[in-house]
Amino acid sequence: MDEMHESSNGQRPATPISTLEGLREHLQWAIELEHATLPPYLVALYSLDPARNPDAAQAIGSVFVEEMIHLALAANLLNSVGGQPSLDPAALLQPHPRPLPHGDRSLQMSLVPFGKEALEMFLRLEQPALPGAPAEGDDYETIGQFYDAIELGLRRLCAELGEQVVFSGDPARQVTGGPFAHTGGQLAAVTDLQSALAALEEIVEQGEGTARGAVWDGDHDIFHPDRDEVSHYYRFQELKFGRRYVRGDTPQSGPTGDVVALDLAGIQPMGANPRLADHPEGSPVRTAQEEFNQTYAMLLQQLEQAFNGSPAMLGAATGTMYALKAQAQGLMQMPDGNGTTAGPTFEYVAPATRS
Repeated sequence: MDEMHESSNGQRPATPISTLEGLREHLQWAIELEHATLPPYLVALYSLDPARNPDAAQAIGSVFVEEMIHLALAANLLNSVGGQPSLDPAALLQPHPRPLPHGDRSLQMSLVPFGKEALEMFLRLEQPALPGAPAEGDDYETIGQFYDAIELGLRRLCAELGEQVVFSGDPARQVTGGPFAHTGGQLAAVTDLQSALAALEEIVEQGEGTARGAVWDGDHDIFHPDRDEVSHYYRFQELKFGRRYVRGDTPQSGPTGDVVALDLAGIQPMGANPRLADHPEGSPVRTAQEEFNQTYAMLLQQLEQAFNGSPAMLGAATGTMYALKAQAQGLMQMPDGNGTTAGPTFEYVAPATRS
């Protein structure tokens, strides 16, 4: 595991994580990676009329909640090894379209309403690693390969330094809770190698399925007691093919179960990748977008406080999410020319101008 290998995406060779400093750096990258998925999922979710598109809204809503769990698990992992999670808006809020942090730059994340473009982006984002794919701590092709590199680094450092040295963080900084609404996923504390590996497994299996190639993520579907929960990648496959996976289905067979309905008229036609600069200062759309960005900056500040010694702030952050939802849906009701609506921009707000 300690040898360098050629990355299969043609990038520079991958270097194993061999120091605690390198491990903490990669776990901060994991926080940035998990955050980067949130704006595209939120935009797709809020573009849907849940009454007309309940299947799609439920699928994307559950994926978003699980990505929030993954963000918190990444923070727990970093705290467990003596790091300090940062949700600095200047680092997190890059203009869209944008690549995943430290990943394959050919995958660009965009702010687009639910539809074919969004589905293809989400399928590329959540695609399972191929069997035998190498661990990739930088320029990674899949999220699974990135977390494989972190797992190898954890195992190596525990073997070399001992678990007590590696897991030196204050347990009081751990954020716990769950199951969350909309998912069977769990947010658990990380205090040793066993719990760290369980956290990594939760993140990867919810995204791409168990055992690298299974449809299911290992959790129970809380909405449908008669079936297991499908991983993110295969939830998007269900939406793409218009059918649900049932027991006995495989990645090769595709979904063969009940029809997944989609009402295209129940989707707000938000313009792709909106920017504040698209509208003059003081205009209704820009003012609403600026208010949304203020609320999102507040959310990131609350999450950073929750992950840095004030776990109870997670509750305040949850409340802020409801304000975000109302603001985003309000923007998508505002006409923006050429048959499109306005939408949130997720742009950086300088500290001096934050409310």
